[in-house]
Amino acid sequence: MIIIPAIDLLGGKCVRLLQGDYKRVTVYSNYPEEVAMSFEQQGAELIHIVDLDGAKSGKPENIKTIEKIVRSISIPVEVGGGIRDIETAKRYSSIGVKRIVIGTKALEDPDFFSELSYKVDANIIAGIDGKNGKVAIKGWTEISEKSVIELAKIVEKKGVKGIIYTDISKDGMRVGPNYDATVDLSKNVSVPVIASGGVGSLDDIMKFFNYTIRNIYGVIVGKALYEGDINLREAITITKEKNSAY
Repeated sequence: MIIIPAIDLLGGKCVRLLQGDYKRVTVYSNYPEEVAMSFEQQGAELIHIVDLDGAKSGKPENIKTIEKIVRSISIPVEVGGGIRDIETAKRYSSIGVKRIVIGTKALEDPDFFSELSYKVDANIIAGIDGKNGKVAIKGWTEISEKSVIELAKIVEKKGVKGIIYTDISKDGMRVGPNYDATVDLSKNVSVPVIASGGVGSLDDIMKFFNYTIRNIYGVIVGKALYEGDINLREAITITKEKNSAY
């Protein structure tokens, strides 16, 4: 299991939303590429980037900023938010993005993953956001009737390389992830699962080692890093030690 620091972009700035609410925004940096460089220097192996503007509008809004980030670091990035057609996915791949995260489109057209897998030179990841077990879409502004597990099983058959699961009721709250929902999801699919939302301390990350599920690939950490509640370098070191003994 690895720790994956997150960079959420809104208007070209590094921000965090509280529970996915675009009206509750905290700006942490006007220079996201510097944030990414800091994460790499502290030992991050992968950075998670979300185009919040794109998630809402359905098209890439921060691609120039993302390209600047990619050029500033040597570790891979995964990008989600507003990627709803082949052309957009190819644009991200062309600037060096290694992992493409598809969210809303997963619900609207699961077959899209099959097409992406052979047309785009990047790993395709399903980003499934949930609230009370149901899938949230369009930048978390709508809740569908389809369950998280139901959608996960569908996209798994379409060739995705992994699933990022976010419980939006936990996101930004720093009260711990939804462990039960995350572990339950991991039991129902065979692809790697990445947990997201709610991490507020190193203990929150370490609790995943209490479970015997082995396909939880990583944990995305956002606000706790920016607020200083987690030291990324220390957390990565401890996680690696746990991995070797797990």
